[in-house]
Amino acid sequence: MSIFLDKNSRVIVQGITGAEGSYHTDRMVKYGTNLVGGVTPGKGGQRHLDRPVFDTVKEAVRATGADASLAFIPPPFAADGLMEAADAALRLVCIITDGIPAQDMMKVKRYLLRYPRERRTTLVGPNCAGIISPGKAMLGIMPGHIYRRGNVGVVSRSGTLGYEAAAQLAAAEKCLAETDMPDDVRAEFAGIAEFITARQW
Repeated sequence: MSIFLDKNSRVIVQGITGAEGSYHTDRMVKYGTNLVGGVTPGKGGQRHLDRPVFDTVKEAVRATGADASLAFIPPPFAADGLMEAADAALRLVCIITDGIPAQDMMKVKRYLLRYPRERRTTLVGPNCAGIISPGKAMLGIMPGHIYRRGNVGVVSRSGTLGYEAAAQLAAAEKCLAETDMPDDVRAEFAGIAEFITARQW
């Protein structure tokens, strides 16, 4: 089940032509994310990684129908970039940037509240690893290969601990699948602690 992101999400990258933006855009495309373009002020009209580049988020949304953004914006400009994304009616923005002043993020939060709830942008971050819907789409910098589809979602305040939790769940799922238990019993055990109990049973 996807909550924020799925294979139909149309994604742009704010800061697509920078080193980090380029690297992670390439990884997201290889993962299967429907990446439709990017934004870098002053580089509109170019193509980067075989995707169109626009000067503004509003131009990108108008031309591509984008509904989500991954933002690699330097801290001094991050608040403006997030407010620009909200003005362009993006429903989801994930910002990876670390070191954004708290005062700037308070300004962004107040800015988002000017829009009615049904039109308001959902903001994930800053300083986060992103969002992934395993096997469908990735909006972030996480290692996509460690995530598996299933009934358990991982929410973490720490990127690397989130990766570890996902890897442990995938390992538990593999071990659980290889045990000699009836499927109806196996289905009852979703977590690692329950898996240990099941193995002892």
